[in-house]
Amino acid sequence: MLPKVIVICGPTASGKTALSIELAKKINGEIISCDSMQIYKDMDIGTAKVTPEEMQGIKHYLVDFVSPDERYSVANFKNDAKKAIKEIISKGKTPIIVGGTGLYVDSLIYEIDYPQIELDEEYRKELELQANEQGLEKLYEIAKKIDPQAIEKISENDQKRIIRILEIYHTTGKTKTQLEAESRKPLEYDYIVFAINWDRAKLYERINKRVDIMIEQGLIEEVEKIKQKYSKFPTAMQGLGYKEVVDYLEGNYTKEEMIEKIKMETRRYAKRQLTWFRKNKQTIWLNGEENIENNVNIIIENSK
Repeated sequence: MLPKVIVICGPTASGKTALSIELAKKINGEIISCDSMQIYKDMDIGTAKVTPEEMQGIKHYLVDFVSPDERYSVANFKNDAKKAIKEIISKGKTPIIVGGTGLYVDSLIYEIDYPQIELDEEYRKELELQANEQGLEKLYEIAKKIDPQAIEKISENDQKRIIRILEIYHTTGKTKTQLEAESRKPLEYDYIVFAINWDRAKLYERINKRVDIMIEQGLIEEVEKIKQKYSKFPTAMQGLGYKEVVDYLEGNYTKEEMIEKIKMETRRYAKRQLTWFRKNKQTIWLNGEENIENNVNIIIENSK
């Protein structure tokens, strides 16, 4: 029998952190973050990073360990997550993967190896220039023709991932979808996947409230400090909440417009996350409005 690994995913602001900590306390578990923004140091408020108080003594892995001026790929995540899973199991504890980054979740539960493809820096610059001059929609349409399956999982504003689809095809002559299918291996662990669902209006209310709290906690000041400390941010500043604050600091939005933009983009992101997780047929859905204790019991019952 394969060792069990529990996965808790779901949209932003759905209550994954609180649920996973209660579960870990009950089943002697440790938590591996599966969030592509909480990996970054100095980016605490805008990523809703779990605080030491919230952790309640539960060890967390893959949080707060990458510098914002470094690139960190899905392949890096998969490698680091596998090491953490092994370490937790070796202590006789249960690994709990928690987060909303669908690509990270899939790399584990489907055992997808993302090949390390040598980047053609010139080609990337060419695409970035094209996006700036002609608009990202044009690149999005080209990527859609090349790899419709990959493109349906990402937003038409996600420049980084649109360019990635084009780069992979340019470098290998194969689509991202083809390469993923070719690289799947037998599973090492029995992943039991749960996702938190909310009534959409209530989830959007939670998101709007969370954005207001982030602004109160000092998100603008956090972004100013990061801009001063690091000379470049290849991926970090593309993060939701961060790019809008940068635009505000550069005079492209008023403060009110920036706050509304963050709320709107976060709601859109949550919708895409739900669509992504619904495609995974093995997911057991939990009701976010349910008492945490009850959801913990449902997870324990379904993980036996």
